[in-house]
Amino acid sequence: MTLDFGRISAGYLKRASTEQLQEIFNKYASEEINGVKYMRAGDFIQRYLRFIPEKDFNEESVKLLGGIIDTSKDGLISFPEFQAFEGLLCVPDALYKTAFQLFDTNGNGMVSFEEFVEVVRKTTLHQRMPFNFDGNFIKQYFGKDKKRLISYSEFSQLLHDFHEVYAMEAFRKSDKDGSGFISALDFQDIMVSIKSHLLTKDVKANLVAAAAGSSGGQRVSFPYFMAFNSLLNNMELIKRIYLNATNGNRNQEVTKEEFLHSAQMMSQITPLEVDILFVLCHLLHQTSRIVYSDLQAIAPEQYFKQITNRLAEIKAVSSPEERGALIQVLESAYRFTLGSIAGAVGATAVYPIDLVKTRMQNQRSGSFVGELMYRNSMDCFKKVIRHEGASGLYRGLVPQLMGVAPEKAIKLTVNDLVRDKFTDKKGNIPLWGEIISGGCAGGSQVIFTNPLEIVKIRLQVAGEIASTTKISALSVVKELGFFGLYKGAKACFLRDIPFSAIYFPAYAHTKAKLADENGYNHPLTLLLAGAIAGIPAASLVTPADVVARQGQTTYNGVIDAFGKIMREEGPRAFWKGSVARVCRSSPQFGVTLLTYEVLQRLFYVDFGGSRPAGSELNVPAVGIADEVKSTNPDHIGGYQVALPIFQGIESKFGLCLPKFRAGYVPVTPHS
Repeated sequence: MTLDFGRISAGYLKRASTEQLQEIFNKYASEEINGVKYMRAGDFIQRYLRFIPEKDFNEESVKLLGGIIDTSKDGLISFPEFQAFEGLLCVPDALYKTAFQLFDTNGNGMVSFEEFVEVVRKTTLHQRMPFNFDGNFIKQYFGKDKKRLISYSEFSQLLHDFHEVYAMEAFRKSDKDGSGFISALDFQDIMVSIKSHLLTKDVKANLVAAAAGSSGGQRVSFPYFMAFNSLLNNMELIKRIYLNATNGNRNQEVTKEEFLHSAQMMSQITPLEVDILFVLCHLLHQTSRIVYSDLQAIAPEQYFKQITNRLAEIKAVSSPEERGALIQVLESAYRFTLGSIAGAVGATAVYPIDLVKTRMQNQRSGSFVGELMYRNSMDCFKKVIRHEGASGLYRGLVPQLMGVAPEKAIKLTVNDLVRDKFTDKKGNIPLWGEIISGGCAGGSQVIFTNPLEIVKIRLQVAGEIASTTKISALSVVKELGFFGLYKGAKACFLRDIPFSAIYFPAYAHTKAKLADENGYNHPLTLLLAGAIAGIPAASLVTPADVVARQGQTTYNGVIDAFGKIMREEGPRAFWKGSVARVCRSSPQFGVTLLTYEVLQRLFYVDFGGSRPAGSELNVPAVGIADEVKSTNPDHIGGYQVALPIFQGIESKFGLCLPKFRAGYVPVTPHS
């Protein structure tokens, strides 16, 4: 198992210490002058970053890339330069600043026309599709005489516009007869060569098919070409239009007409772009309606930072198709283990409230008892502290934890398992499927709940009875026997099935409502969602909970229990302790679900199945993709994103420098 902290992005990194960097620098520095160590470009680019291979490499590319960190341009990289670049990698606009230093070949803090041309001409893109450096675009940035120098902020806009102009120029070159159309294959070639950073794997595989959506048949018109690129550039806006149409519901299907109606308020999106959007969705998922997951499949790879750190990450399968019976069993065992821990944490957090609720429900107002022992929940709490000490609030906790761990684990595992069966390929589940999943979860736990409740209640009320004999969990089990432990199981079914059938759908929908605009749930929103969902679930099943309790009257089944309680105490008795029950169940399930989901985030195991919704926090940054993950443990601090930064220069800006010497053809292994 390897340690992985998810997608790391500039702007959120903790800088490495000087001592750590000095030790790493000395390890890779191959030059020593007057007792001072220096790196060469090859030391940094090839040995440290491992961005270009050490055999049959292109020397010009290594020298040019090494110049990014060699700000003095003397061919040597000093430790101060090494440390300064580590700091640069930690700023939010690290990608643009790194690209700027690539073009600033003389190190004067500005980019000239000659420097711009020098770098672009060495890229593989220019060698394949030469760019016209005498056009109006270049003159507008560098002046008519091409003597104007470009600052960093202006350079960032130059790079952005350069891509758009490059694509339009490539279209014009492919449109040899000036008809305003290019072939589907030319369209694919331009998009893959110049606009690859806008293409997901699914979109890239369907470029030729998408060209059929143009009015030119198998040819692509210039308006279609521009709209296609504009659509992919504005996918975040497309997502907002969708959420506006569905009032924030990410699972609701939207027709083209409904989407167009929502898009009317945002004039940046044209009807042609909407047509292309639905063409792509139809190609990818064979549907005339879209849901939020369709947009995620089309949206370009964003440069995100995943804030939630993972203490461990394991990939059990390489693809969902590999999910066999064994993997599904392991997934259930994984959920069961985390559910056990979560259940124990939740039960411990609210156990004093549970004890007060139980004692309030078990005191009777009939002739057997006379005057009430507790006036209200607060009075009960104070008397327990006064007569039994603080430890009295946790009387019966040990058997509670022994039972609650498998109880909550089974409930959470079964709910997830059944939800998976009702969830379609797009991740949608109908409300009735959520209710059935919750009901199954509640029913499955009764086998553990009933003995637990019997023993727990006997121990909790033991403090109310004057006795010289010390009551223990074992003595209660011996006294009741096996069948006695399952007395009142019908009432438990009557309580637990409706509770879970209400709770889990309410939690899922409340959590979705509390998610941010990126669909992420902060841990506090998980706690709040769990607590809110517990209010209706706990309160509405209080009568069944009262019937399930053991009192001083002998019950002969659920119906008999309801009848006797109604006759002796009236209908209000069914709601005794309802406030205390809500106060206990609501925070308990909030803490339990919070712990359960946070544990799944921290100890990430990919079984190829579903993950808790809202568990990935993706914060947009300025251009860092994690397509290239470092395997070098010496990449610390800002250098954790050095490889994604260099990869981003290639994929986002199309500035791919040849890695191998001219004429060398790298041998790729057969799959």
